Amino acid sequence: MNVLKKKVNISLIQLAGSTPDKFANLARAESLIAKTMKEYPATEVIVLPECFNSPYSVKLFKKYAEPIILDDAENAPSVSKLSELALKHKILLIGGSIPEIEESTGKIYNTSLVFDPKGNLVGKHRKLHLFDVDIPNGITFKESITLSPGNKVTTIDDSENSGLKFGLGICYDMRFPEPAMYSSRIENANTLIYPSAFNTVTGPLHWHLLAKVRAMDNQVYTILCSPARAAEGLVDEFGDPVYRAYGHSLIVNPKGDVLVEAGENEEILNCELDGDVINAVRQAIPIGFQRRFDVYEQVKLKEEKEK
Repeated sequence: MNVLKKKVNISLIQLAGSTPDKFANLARAESLIAKTMKEYPATEVIVLPECFNSPYSVKLFKKYAEPIILDDAENAPSVSKLSELALKHKILLIGGSIPEIEESTGKIYNTSLVFDPKGNLVGKHRKLHLFDVDIPNGITFKESITLSPGNKVTTIDDSENSGLKFGLGICYDMRFPEPAMYSSRIENANTLIYPSAFNTVTGPLHWHLLAKVRAMDNQVYTILCSPARAAEGLVDEFGDPVYRAYGHSLIVNPKGDVLVEAGENEEILNCELDGDVINAVRQAIPIGFQRRFDVYEQVKLKEEKEK
């Protein structure tokens, strides 16, 4: 399996974006990326949160959506700005996620973009699993009212530069073990990254648990990056309550240890990922060599078919 060839310095920005002003959100992201590079100059990789450039609202996704076009600041300001910032700071930038419109079909996606230190778009993930839930005495939310689901598992190989080869998902995607397994076991990823915005009901229940389970099942680093939590009582232009993210961005190592964790407010986290830790965990608990494919043969056949 692919392990980190060197230590990787990574920063997560839990920013207070998701306001009704897209350009203010982009400016805030730009400011915090600059602050990150000043405070942690060794940073090679930066991760932004889910829907950092727009309100997290099914009624507003279309209004804030833009096509994925490079060098078109007028029609795709978020795409242009992310490319510009990756180039300016010479970083691998996982641009959280933004609402994307596919011009040929008019479909709207929740999409994460990845830019290399030259400002090139090197990867794109459209959220696979849409958050359609009705939790008794909790929250009702249905992303499929506006959004369409993506149709592929995304693994991005930057091992020759930053050292990362990572599975990329968005928020609700992390609840499904199969994409993480595919990236880790078939594509040999060493890290899983999820820009996410769990809410204040599901966050306390499962945020830490899911991060630890994905890390331990696949013996990889697992990274969750959330927006900061909005103030209580805010309403949007429709009079609906503003979505309140759980916060608590974090990095979990392959043993299931939380290495760094934010609180609820705007915060920058910095951490070093170490390939030796991955190797040590896999040697100590060698689940990669102890699977009983003689018992669950269909799983093996599926994995071999997809290699």
